[in-house]
Amino acid sequence: MSAAHAHDVPARPNALGLGPRARRLIRSVARVVNPLVLRFAGGPHMPVLGVLRHRGRRTGREYATPLGSRPTAGGGFVIPLTFGEASGWYRNIRAAGRCVITWRGSDHTVTGPVIVDRAAALPAFPRYERLALRLIGVQQFVWLRGVPPADAGSAAA
Repeated sequence: MSAAHAHDVPARPNALGLGPRARRLIRSVARVVNPLVLRFAGGPHMPVLGVLRHRGRRTGREYATPLGSRPTAGGGFVIPLTFGEASGWYRNIRAAGRCVITWRGSDHTVTGPVIVDRAAALPAFPRYERLALRLIGVQQFVWLRGVPPADAGSAAA
């Protein structure tokens, strides 16, 4: 995948069309569930979940967010934007322009978040995940370019 494959995807408030009450409930559940999921996400035997490490755009606080993520054939990673562009993690990485993804036990510095459509992103996912993403109606994905290892130290700063 490359920037040339990025498509203009119409902005949507959130992919699942959830109201404010449902989003508050999901945030509350995530505060309890995410610390438990972080114990195994990003590990060598967990290819479904990676850990996105990013800084808050206003506070500078470091965050670790477990997310479905997959490496792409052209380098970098693709992540479903399940709740749309209003997701805090997405706004943080867009503001910073970079983050670190821990996937299968290794850290990968990635930069340049670009929103791509389903057609550009789904080839990175196995068949069962493609089906699940279609069923729940995810239309937008974030593609992040990989940083060569020699440049990763300066990009992570």
